[in-house]
Amino acid sequence: MIRRRKIEVFSLSFLDCICCGFGAMILIFVLTIGAQGKNQRATVEALQRMLAAHLASLANLTQSKQELERNYTEALVLTADTKLKNSDLQSLLDDLDRQLSREKAGQEALLVDVDELRRAIAARQKKPEMVLPKVDPAPVGVPVGSNHIAFVIDTSGSMRDFNSGQLWPIVIRKVEEVLDVYPQVDGIQVLDADGRFVLGERGGAQWLPDSPETREGIKRALRRYDVFSESNPVPGIFRALRLLHDPNDPNMRMGLYIFGDEFTGLADAVLRRVDELNPADEKGERRVVINAVAFPTTIRFDVSLGNTGLKLANLMRELCYQHGGAFVALQDL
Repeated sequence: MIRRRKIEVFSLSFLDCICCGFGAMILIFVLTIGAQGKNQRATVEALQRMLAAHLASLANLTQSKQELERNYTEALVLTADTKLKNSDLQSLLDDLDRQLSREKAGQEALLVDVDELRRAIAARQKKPEMVLPKVDPAPVGVPVGSNHIAFVIDTSGSMRDFNSGQLWPIVIRKVEEVLDVYPQVDGIQVLDADGRFVLGERGGAQWLPDSPETREGIKRALRRYDVFSESNPVPGIFRALRLLHDPNDPNMRMGLYIFGDEFTGLADAVLRRVDELNPADEKGERRVVINAVAFPTTIRFDVSLGNTGLKLANLMRELCYQHGGAFVALQDL
């Protein structure tokens, strides 16, 4: 009987096969891990390159944004400067328009003055319809029987000393001369060319009582008077006649003294209005005697462009003649 050899399942050959299989698996795993590591490194490097590219793009965008902000700021500054320059140009244009308007008005006034001079020259060339009697001018300050005296004084820039800004000293001296020849009156008052009372309104248009204090106060006020009036005494003349002269007082005999250097306007209109305010009675006499003193500032300093000094002299001469007073034209300051 043949004896069979017993077969062993877990023999050495089997173990060798198993070990070889495990080794192959380990080798495959190791190889696989190495390939994955290379892939991961490549992926990381690719991601790093992409990140660097994005960071560079972000930096470029940031720089572009900053440049845009700078450009925007510069544009705002340029816009503000342009607006400011436009405003300055508009102001300059407005100033030029105003200057042109003033120049045009001055030319028109000059043309009017030229026309008046032409008419005056033509009238003088004609034979006069009537000859006025010769009247010798009386010196300023001669008493004319007035018991109320009022002054209308031009306090414009041309009537002031250019160095001190105060009225010319000769103006104060002429006021003193007039006051000195009236030792006692019932009332005194002083107005500037615009009709303002130099010593204040004092409760309205009232006569100041005559006293040494009042006279000294008038001189002191004129020396310190810093209110510039227009260089035209007509408004002050009108106001003095309207407010100070009382037609219902039969005892009032008012003397009005006008101190000035220029006149602007039409003389005929002024003469008519003063004639209405100070009419003559049936004997041809008037209640208010008007005197005037003309100062040569426009001739001496050549500050008049429309012969305003000559116009004042012509107006005052005729006004004083019609209203019984004296006109004096000073030759020097």
